[in-house]
Amino acid sequence: MKIFGENVILSKITIHDLDFICGIECDRDLWHFEESVESDQQVVRSKYMARINEGGEATAYDFIVRLADDEMRAPIGLAQVWSYIGFRKSWELGFAILPEQSGQGYGSEAAKLLLKFAFEQLSAHKVVGMCNSLNNRSAALMEHIGMTKEAVFKEELCWNGNWTDQFYYSILEKEFFGDEEDGIR
Repeated sequence: MKIFGENVILSKITIHDLDFICGIECDRDLWHFEESVESDQQVVRSKYMARINEGGEATAYDFIVRLADDEMRAPIGLAQVWSYIGFRKSWELGFAILPEQSGQGYGSEAAKLLLKFAFEQLSAHKVVGMCNSLNNRSAALMEHIGMTKEAVFKEELCWNGNWTDQFYYSILEKEFFGDEEDGIR
């Protein structure tokens, strides 16, 4: 499965992407604002192999972000959406773009494509995203793609040995589609 944007392509992960995924998931610098980062690449490999081989209705969709104009289609990031609360038709998104590609709008475009996928293909009612309150770039990206900060979870994360807040963002299906002039699409 591929999702085409103007500047990026989201490709559903395959076993050929596992080395990249293991590298990106175990990169402590890339996940600087996370509470914990897995350091064992075998654990990451097993987790993603299970997702690739998942039968039936998927509860998570993992995509490699690639540049549309790159003939080699080298991966530049990871974009994910997973079931947050199934019976509420709520999904959560996550994303990471390699530092050398960040700041160029690729993360925003990938996240918008995830929203479109969640609402159009997964029949989501709501999509949420969360981030460490000190992660200004992630918070700004979610606001940029039309998500609203709904809550601040006080001292939710134990980060670098200190308790820190977590921001909770969301967007509803009706907000995403809106009318032609006001919608995010």
